[in-house]
Amino acid sequence: MSVLFNRIVKSGFLNFKRGGLVSFASVLVVTITLSVITTLLLLQAVLHSSLDQIRDKVDVSIYFTTGANEEKILALKSSLEQLPEVASITYTSAAEALVDFRERHKDDYPTIQALDEIRENPLGAYLNVKAREVSQYESIANFLKSDDALVIGSLNIIDKINYYQNKDVIERLNSIINGSERLGFIITLLLVIISIIITFNTIRLTIFIAKEEIGIMRLVGASKMRIQGPFMIEGVIYGTISAVVTLLLFLPATYWIGQNMTPFLGMNVYDYYTSNLLEIFGIILGSGILLGVVSSLLAVRKYLNK
Repeated sequence: MSVLFNRIVKSGFLNFKRGGLVSFASVLVVTITLSVITTLLLLQAVLHSSLDQIRDKVDVSIYFTTGANEEKILALKSSLEQLPEVASITYTSAAEALVDFRERHKDDYPTIQALDEIRENPLGAYLNVKAREVSQYESIANFLKSDDALVIGSLNIIDKINYYQNKDVIERLNSIINGSERLGFIITLLLVIISIIITFNTIRLTIFIAKEEIGIMRLVGASKMRIQGPFMIEGVIYGTISAVVTLLLFLPATYWIGQNMTPFLGMNVYDYYTSNLLEIFGIILGSGILLGVVSSLLAVRKYLNK
């Protein structure tokens, strides 16, 4: 078996070397395919980063009445934190709310003057609640109206919950996020399928050139593994070389994108690429070898079954 394996590997490298321009064309096509896959990986990362930024900007604020008992507010906060839908809660006291208000309106003299004339804090404390998913804000709002929340005594201290004012916007945003993720998956799947078909046809062309050699090997009684093996090794070579070339090509490409398009994309693609370099290389190497081996195997079977 070891002798057979060594012969198969040697024949595979010899076939690749003899292929010349055809081998180069196969590597080029597999490189293009892996470049498409790498581009899709980066686009998916940009999409998820953008959606995460949108999610981070969405929250529900619970405003409390002026002079609301802080113990009751903190009890409600503790109760909300037990909900699986809640990612985080930020508590802002009435005093902190007043400081924030003054800072936001520091250039609005009439407002600041009116506030000074009141001589007491007209603002109440509030909670900013962030859900794990945009679709979960409704269940959080429903909890605040449920008996569980009322037992804590929150009914008489809650002034308003801004979810109901922003409900249409949140639901529309949730639809956009879900639609973007589905569309991204469909486009990725279509492009990968097209790339696989192109790669398969190119490698089939290289094997078509060797069809007479396959016929002679069959006549002399060579086993299927002895015939298929060298072409599978060729597929491994195509995939490995193409993966390395793709990895090197995307280093300067992502660096340029990171330098010039980070504000537009919302993330530094180069930083993402370099920090996930081993994972990305593993994906494109595995994809390249799988493409090369499977395409070679399927293409050579056509001549073995004649």
